[in-house]
Amino acid sequence: MFKKLLFLIVAGLSVCYAYAYDSKDLIGRWNITIDKNGKEAPSWLEVKLSGFKTLVGYFVAESGSARPVAEVKFDNGKFSFSIPPQWESEPQNLVLEGALTGNGMEGTIVYPNGEKYNWKGVKAPYLKRTKPPVWSTPVKLFNGKDLTGWKAVGAENQWIVKNGILTSPKSGANLISEKKFNDFKLHIEFRYKEGSNSGVYLRGRYETQILDNDKSEHPSNVLFSGIYGFLTPSEINSKGPGQWQSYDITLIGRMVTVIANGKTVISNQEIPGITGGALDSNEGEPGPIYFQGDHGPIELRNIIITPAK
Repeated sequence: MFKKLLFLIVAGLSVCYAYAYDSKDLIGRWNITIDKNGKEAPSWLEVKLSGFKTLVGYFVAESGSARPVAEVKFDNGKFSFSIPPQWESEPQNLVLEGALTGNGMEGTIVYPNGEKYNWKGVKAPYLKRTKPPVWSTPVKLFNGKDLTGWKAVGAENQWIVKNGILTSPKSGANLISEKKFNDFKLHIEFRYKEGSNSGVYLRGRYETQILDNDKSEHPSNVLFSGIYGFLTPSEINSKGPGQWQSYDITLIGRMVTVIANGKTVISNQEIPGITGGALDSNEGEPGPIYFQGDHGPIELRNIIITPAK
């Protein structure tokens, strides 16, 4: 009888200990997947400690840029926050509630339009590399003839090949490479019309912005050559609409370098997490190259990738 009682006491203490979460257990970066009636929608959350006890953070929904979270309320493993709408037309706040679990976290999200969904999250991987990459042979991702090796997703496909140029003449589908990559060096050349907007997603998760900005504009992480919502280029080294331009992008783990029209504007900086519009939040996995085709006309050529071995 005594042994049985002792076992129950120890087991009870173990359960209490296992669920005695502290705020430090929430601090960090989290990859979130929202279940929208069977369709997976990727999101991302970072929680930080501000001062002695206040938790703050950043949140990336399935679209838009990283939004600041003024306060994350936490109580014994349960947490919540509310942030104002960004691109949503409704005036209500987005509200996320969750709880830490043995495998990560889970909870519910209520969008400004009132729609409510369940979600689950796991700690984001560090993606640190212990050795410098050894580069393999460069590969042409676009053959200059047709869409071989690419697939259109989202809206009806508007992508065509015209005079050897990969062309999206109007807003429509996004274009995703069939091949997936870990670390790589990517060269692309692009041309856009006045007022147009596009982007190239690295591993399908991190958008390098392509946008019609004047060189005189103050650099921003949502403007030309920025890693959308996260990393700000040192300057807007844009040639403007109607001109062929280039990006040379190196991605190793989370560390990215962006060379815009021959000038380094982001030098070996860390990408904290996925950007809005990411295909998924599985950051530890290889991913494709994808071009945004739903924000205006864009032309592309000389798409060359050099993967790491």
